[in-house]
Amino acid sequence: MNTPRALTLVAVVVVGALLVTWAASRYSRRVDGSSQNAGVEAEAGAPSIGGGPVTLRFFRNPAAAPRFAARDLEGREVSSASLHGKVVIVNFWATWCAPCRAEIPDLIALQSKYRDRLQIIGISQDEAPPEVVKRFAAEHRINYPVVMTTPELEKTFPGVSALPTSFILDRESRVVQKHVGMLTARTTEYETRALAGLPVNASIEEVDPSQGLKLDLSNGAQAITIPGIDLASLPAARRTEALQKLNSQPCTCGCDLTVAKCRVDDPTCGVSLPLARQIVQQIAGSQ
Repeated sequence: MNTPRALTLVAVVVVGALLVTWAASRYSRRVDGSSQNAGVEAEAGAPSIGGGPVTLRFFRNPAAAPRFAARDLEGREVSSASLHGKVVIVNFWATWCAPCRAEIPDLIALQSKYRDRLQIIGISQDEAPPEVVKRFAAEHRINYPVVMTTPELEKTFPGVSALPTSFILDRESRVVQKHVGMLTARTTEYETRALAGLPVNASIEEVDPSQGLKLDLSNGAQAITIPGIDLASLPAARRTEALQKLNSQPCTCGCDLTVAKCRVDDPTCGVSLPLARQIVQQIAGSQ
């Protein structure tokens, strides 16, 4: 290669490197600026989630949740007294429950974003040893306390007939909403902001607390109480297996529902009852 061509090639390489460096610098500044703007927007009250205004429904004249105290999987105390002044989400779940697992990443993100104003508490309904739940929590990097359920906690937050079920408490520890089934990330963040006193593009509608008394298995909820079916005699592992199968096997009555959902929606169904009992008997016989 002659000298002029070599010099030309070197010049091209140098100019190209300078252009790449300049473009990278411009991109870095743009990203940094966007991150700073996003931080300003979040502080100013613009949730990271998109979409227009929503309607939030909170209970009319909400009642205060009874005081409670429990130990999380790390042995630390979790008490209602320490939560006053924060928005609280009490999330009943289980490791075997698919919709419960699916909503955990959203709960982790929400806890991280609003750590100073929000406290999520996971109440595991697992009948497996606490070590199993603790390992699951560690593997999924759950950043909020998880406690094993107790009769006292179930009495404090009654009516958990399906998983996941979440109770929403305001800053005065009053139960303002109960959600059965998977939480919607957008709605849950809006609820958190509204109850925390942060700006939010939402209207508030007051509803009667009895509006959710009828069990609704939409949003992927998994029934743990099934009309006409007694699971108490099964060992814990078999009971979990039965619940999974009842919540996944389709009913043959023509309803296009699972056996569990058919039992809940229509306890008089003459097809789902013997089918559910057959499932339980098969699992009991496989011990």
